Amino acid sequence: MFKKYFLPILLSGIWISISEFARNEFLLKSQWTEHYQSMGLEFPSEPINGAVWGIWSFVFAACIFVISRRFSLWETTFLSWVTGFVLMWLVTGNMDVLPFGILYAAIPLSLLECFLATWIINRFSKK
Repeated sequence: MFKKYFLPILLSGIWISISEFARNEFLLKSQWTEHYQSMGLEFPSEPINGAVWGIWSFVFAACIFVISRRFSLWETTFLSWVTGFVLMWLVTGNMDVLPFGILYAAIPLSLLECFLATWIINRFSKK
C-alpha cells in the first residue's frame, strides 16, 4: 500500500515543492515583490506562507494521483495544469495580485512541473 499510494504522492509532492520554491524564490521573487510593492502591499513570505504552499504541493500531488488513475500521462498533465495553475491564475489575476509579467516563465515551468509530477506518479505506482 505504501509503495502503490503514499510513495508516489510523497515523491511527487517533494518535486512540486522544490519546483515551486525554485521558481518563485529564485527566478520570479523580484517580480512578485515589485508587483506587491506597487499595490502598497508586502509580498507574503513568512514561514507560515511557505508551510501552506508545502501543504498545497502535497494536496496537488494527491489530486494528480487520483486524476492519473483514469487518464493518460499527457491528459493527466494537462488536466492537472489547468486545475492547479490556470484556475489559480484566473483568481489571482481577477484579484489583481498576479504580476502578469511572470507568465512567460511560469507557464512553461508549471507545465514541466505537472508533467514531471505526473511522470513520477506513473513511474512509482501501478494503475
